[in-house]
Amino acid sequence: MTPLIAPQDIPYLPRGVRLSDDRVRGIRVLQAPERAMQLDSVGDAILSEVDGARSMSAITAVLAARYNAPEDQIAGDVRDFLTGLIERRMVFLRDAA
Repeated sequence: MTPLIAPQDIPYLPRGVRLSDDRVRGIRVLQAPERAMQLDSVGDAILSEVDGARSMSAITAVLAARYNAPEDQIAGDVRDFLTGLIERRMVFLRDAA
């Protein structure tokens, strides 16, 4: 089975979806029309790197360096997390080409 996200794919937040701070609760939230998702520190770290300009491999490299972790482990974690958001239509992908 082919993975849903390839290393050269560029994830981005579609129109109407954004990261925000819930100052009352002191948490980060991914907001979309008529829904919201509370983020833990891992989800926040991943989505903070999703800028619509960098590929999955670039995002993985940044996070692996920041957390001093193996790139293949980070790549799997990022891919799994973003796949769930893609299925919920809260993250989209585009080709780097």
